[in-house]
Amino acid sequence: MKAPIRVAVTGAAGNIGYALLFRIASGDCFGKDQPVILQLLEVTPALGKLDGVVMELLDCAFPLVVGIETSDDPNVAFRGANYAFLVGSRPRGPGMERSDLLQVNGSIFTAQGKALNDNAASDIRVCVVGNPCNTNCLIAMNAAKDIPASRFTAMTRLDQNRAVAQIAQKLGQPVSAVSNLAVWGNHSPTMFADFAHATVNRVPVTDLIDEAWLRETFIKTVAQRGKAIIDARGVSSAASAAGAAIDHMADWYHGTAPGAWASVAIASQGWYGIPEGLIFSFPVTIHNGEFTVVEGLKHGDFAQAKLAATLAELQEERAMVASLLG
Repeated sequence: MKAPIRVAVTGAAGNIGYALLFRIASGDCFGKDQPVILQLLEVTPALGKLDGVVMELLDCAFPLVVGIETSDDPNVAFRGANYAFLVGSRPRGPGMERSDLLQVNGSIFTAQGKALNDNAASDIRVCVVGNPCNTNCLIAMNAAKDIPASRFTAMTRLDQNRAVAQIAQKLGQPVSAVSNLAVWGNHSPTMFADFAHATVNRVPVTDLIDEAWLRETFIKTVAQRGKAIIDARGVSSAASAAGAAIDHMADWYHGTAPGAWASVAIASQGWYGIPEGLIFSFPVTIHNGEFTVVEGLKHGDFAQAKLAATLAELQEERAMVASLLG
């Protein structure tokens, strides 16, 4: 049996956290032979609810779970953590502007970034799920002065999974037949699901599906999927978001399959003209825990316009939280 790894999850009693924990505990993320110690963070009023989640985890008798710790203090929850899912964030309330939301979450992720910096293990890897995740990630990354920027990521895998599913459903194919469908930019309605480089059974998607459908119906469906789920269920997506977080971290831990791309929002080093330091989603391959951006992809006028729009939104968000970046 391997030595256990410490996995921190914030917002652990929330809907996404609840859906996420049982999959981590069952080995879906780090493997069926990797023991874990779960370190769960919640706000003080939700600690009683978190106790109930812990009861359920214990009642499942997961062989891989060798410890569960709970706290309302990020300095405690992140102590020795090797992997962290930052799920908890403040949702937009009535009358809140986007700038207000960014500032409120900014204080949360500044504190969590500092706590990670001061307490996490030297090999810490962070996946920010709580929205607006790109800019929350930027804030946490800047607050963690001693942790390499490459250890901070934001999750756009949900957008990728949604896009893959739409293409597969359109063609009556399994999702495993769809390859190299990448998401660029912000995890928001401006994200760009890049169909131009995607294939189905090694045939270009653009040879199989009318491009008018791809540009209009497909892009809009993926961008508005979260709203559609709220309209249908009355609550926001949780199981699919948790599933995407598992996919994101599993690829980071195990590496991507040969030839496979993953969509991950990382700190740009200037790839494709994206300003350095901005948390922007790119197609990447992963080996030994390191990201390599897929370079040399060509973008037509439609794609360039989409990339410009999502970049502009991220730059606007960064300007709104500039005072928090130090």
